[in-house]
Amino acid sequence: MSHFIRTSITLVLAAPLSVLAADPAPSTSDGQPSPASYDARIKALELRLQAAEARADAAVALPARATTAPKTSAAPAAGANAFNPAISLILSGGYTRTSQDPESFAISGFQLPVGAEVGHGDRGFSLAESELGLSASIDPWTRGAAHIALHGDDAVSVEEAYVQTTALGQGLSLKAGRYFSGVGYLNEQHAHAWDFVDNPLAYQALLGTQYGEDGVQLRWLAPTDRFVEFGLELGRGRSFPGGDNARNGAGAVAITAHTGDDIGDSHSWRAGLSVLNARADDQQLDAVGSSGQAITNSYTGRTRVWVADAVWKWAPSGNATRNGFKLQGEWLRSERRGDLTADVDGAATTDAYRAVQSGWYVQGVWQFMPGWRVGLRTERLDAGTPQAGANTAVLAASSGYNPRKTSLLVDFNASEFSRVRLQLAQDRSREGVVDRQLFLQYQMSLGAHGAHSY
Repeated sequence: MSHFIRTSITLVLAAPLSVLAADPAPSTSDGQPSPASYDARIKALELRLQAAEARADAAVALPARATTAPKTSAAPAAGANAFNPAISLILSGGYTRTSQDPESFAISGFQLPVGAEVGHGDRGFSLAESELGLSASIDPWTRGAAHIALHGDDAVSVEEAYVQTTALGQGLSLKAGRYFSGVGYLNEQHAHAWDFVDNPLAYQALLGTQYGEDGVQLRWLAPTDRFVEFGLELGRGRSFPGGDNARNGAGAVAITAHTGDDIGDSHSWRAGLSVLNARADDQQLDAVGSSGQAITNSYTGRTRVWVADAVWKWAPSGNATRNGFKLQGEWLRSERRGDLTADVDGAATTDAYRAVQSGWYVQGVWQFMPGWRVGLRTERLDAGTPQAGANTAVLAASSGYNPRKTSLLVDFNASEFSRVRLQLAQDRSREGVVDRQLFLQYQMSLGAHGAHSY
């Protein structure tokens, strides 16, 4: 029986190697690897490795269930469930100093959902959002993962919890459950993977900081040297700009397209275009009345958000351990069409509503020596001129003010598992107010932690 186990494991672990041998990377005339997209190959290899790990577990467990030999006190086979599930913990906290009260944070000209987690949080020392992650292969065809957010106010929330296929073939992958949408570039990344402490204003104002979904996501990776990937998402529309619709059909649909490639040995890029269509029913929004007072509005209708993103990276000969540079930017455009009930606790008048708003950011991060990085981000919003019909007299008139912000960071990474970051920012989100901000943050990664996406 032990011979059978050893043979099974050997065959399973050898499977990915045989695939690689049968499908060598394209090469140039001098025998060196061509500058094809490594991102596409890495994704394919990850899926193969996950399937191989699941088959290895099954190969060991099957004979164990078949035997009738009595159990002993000996330790179980090390390979059976040694990494099932993989557990990770991201610890994060720090110190925040601001010249304006964070309780009064707002983005002028933009109606945000009641209770939205926008802005920079509390002043002083605090425990920032930490994250507990669990992941494992389920069988040769699927894997599962969950990411639990541990907030500084002792609240707990589920950021992601999904199952994902590993062996559909033809470059297809299906995910079902709760996940961060693949629209844009930054939206899919967890907070500890961001280069700056906070998300850009465009994400806060137009996607409620980060758009999460309950639904299904289908992706197709094209079998080309250049990285080409398309995605389709059908979901509940549970977060802004959606309204968590209690309906049988999909409350939101997203379509994503991304492509990228290498340029020589030292440069690589990725660009994409995404569109999100979401519906909201009686969505409660914080707003400002004609006299400058805080009011609550209710919106029912549809929202379409376009996201264009681009990223360029440079590292000498592809080695980013010593120095490198990353330039990224995104442009978001939101169009809302529906009915707005203004001041639900007062005038409560309802009429047609249309608003076209947009925003962008550009940031660059330079690693000038091992472990040390500096970065700069500039961003701006355009609130547009919403058309509110009979509610025009109830709402604050558009002033034409464009919120903006500039951030500077310096961080030190003693290893890939630890980071200490200092960020300074001049925030002009509120008209007539300048908020000077200082953030000192630490992030530590414990346990299993996979590589971040491109």
